[in-house]
Amino acid sequence: MGDLVTDNPVWSGLRVAVAGLGVSGISAARVLRDLGATVTVVDGGDGEGLRARAAELRAQDIAVRLGDGDTLPEGTELIVTSPGWPPSSPLFAAAAAAGVPVWGDVELAWRLRRPLESTGEPAPWLAVTGTNGKTTTVRMLASILTAAGKRTAAVGNVGVSVLDAVLAEEPYDVLAVELSSYQLHWAPSLRPFSAAVLNLAPDHLDWHGSMEAYAADKGRIYEGNKVACVYNLADPATEALVREADVEEGCRAVGFGLGAPGPSDLGVVEGLLVDRAFVPDRVRAAAEIGSVADVNPPAPHNIANALAAAALARAYGVDAKAVRDGLRAFRPDAHRIAEVAVVDEVRYVDDSKATNTHAAEASLGAYESVVWIAGGLAKGATFDQLVTGAAPRLRAAVLIGQDRALIREALARHAPDVPVYEPAAGQTGAGAMAEVVRAAAGAARPGDTVLLAPACASMDMFKDYGERGDLFAAAVREL
Repeated sequence: MGDLVTDNPVWSGLRVAVAGLGVSGISAARVLRDLGATVTVVDGGDGEGLRARAAELRAQDIAVRLGDGDTLPEGTELIVTSPGWPPSSPLFAAAAAAGVPVWGDVELAWRLRRPLESTGEPAPWLAVTGTNGKTTTVRMLASILTAAGKRTAAVGNVGVSVLDAVLAEEPYDVLAVELSSYQLHWAPSLRPFSAAVLNLAPDHLDWHGSMEAYAADKGRIYEGNKVACVYNLADPATEALVREADVEEGCRAVGFGLGAPGPSDLGVVEGLLVDRAFVPDRVRAAAEIGSVADVNPPAPHNIANALAAAALARAYGVDAKAVRDGLRAFRPDAHRIAEVAVVDEVRYVDDSKATNTHAAEASLGAYESVVWIAGGLAKGATFDQLVTGAAPRLRAAVLIGQDRALIREALARHAPDVPVYEPAAGQTGAGAMAEVVRAAAGAARPGDTVLLAPACASMDMFKDYGERGDLFAAAVREL
């Protein structure tokens, strides 16, 4: 199966099962059909929305089987899975028993890359993973590459589908690729030009089975790197993954951090972003590649994101001016440390995207005095470490959602003097958020920041983290 390429007749008539009738599954099914494969999409669900999507695909000569995602279709020679399907799925056990390979959409895209006329090689991938900060870093990287005059896109878990990107009619020069641990698990052939692991903290352990398995899947991003394995100097686990990686000869470990950089690192000196990795004399020289003021917003963890993006861009050969210009041009996505308003000298910040403790810890660390809005679906997380670190910064805590008791108990253990409010217990939607914001406003004092950084998922009270952030912003405007 390793020799499958777009112009190889083995695609014609190849019997492929696509697992999952979501966005990535539909995209993979259509691409495979266009290559000449015989495609069957399987999904365990059977709701109205899925039936509508199934009808659309059937009209395009793609078979769909709903209500049974566990049984391997007869004669299947390859499975292409959507990222969210866990390795423990019975479908994959059946595939292993039958000797059928399993690829993710990223693996399929990697194998379908086409050579550029200018180089005779496919467009290189600059890849990013980590528990938090992936999307911001990849979009910063794409902005830097654009400033350098390259045709590029932020792809993968963000922006353009990775399959659409590699098959684009007008080819890209280089791709900034965000990869989740799910996608990396199912991408055995992936060999990025250079890659970064931003950080590692417990997340998705129900999917991976253990922290060790989660870290190992993240570490796959370093396999076969050509120029640089970029890691976080403040997170020894990321350096450990570099040490374990099998890379091409000459590939270097490049660290990034918020202190003065050593040789082969990027860091910060007196408000300047400094590169001592991609300069002719790393021992005695450094290059200024921008300033802290060029990073939006200049929160500590976002400066780290900018340095990681800069390291990947510099590994690709981008000059210092393009790094600076790209960072200046970058605008963060909604719900990522977005300042909503200042009301009565209190700043209101929407970081609804902080859906786990690691992200919330970074967000809380950006402000001196915080009224913290937290809670939701904990996904098995514990909050003692988060609360212990944040306690000196907390003016008050306003708790929401199904698992708020876990945070309340951690506050009682580690920050017993912090007032705790639970104004919307049992409520959902806009009315609940309006009560929460009013409670937070009542607890805040001039100079404080009311910070929505829930450290939890949102689906117990809201459609998603985006709706949670939008309703927060709307409630703030009502003030």
